[in-house]
Amino acid sequence: MKPVIGLVVAFSLGFACRAFGIPSPAPPLILGALLVMTMTIGYMAVDLWMAVPSKHARDCGGPSGLAASQALEKPAED
Repeated sequence: MKPVIGLVVAFSLGFACRAFGIPSPAPPLILGALLVMTMTIGYMAVDLWMAVPSKHARDCGGPSGLAASQALEKPAED
């Protein structure tokens, strides 16, 4: 849904700028437009990459400093 909203806002902003004669906030050259596009794709890729949970999250220490696998083990009773 977010991409659709983004496209609608982008096209409506471009249309309004064109209709009222306001200079467009987009770069006027193709090289600048490609730079904006690659930066956007990069941010989206990092967002997707960071949303994936880590493979070894269960081994990371929590507030006690112990991994979850160690915290669940019961201590040996003598």
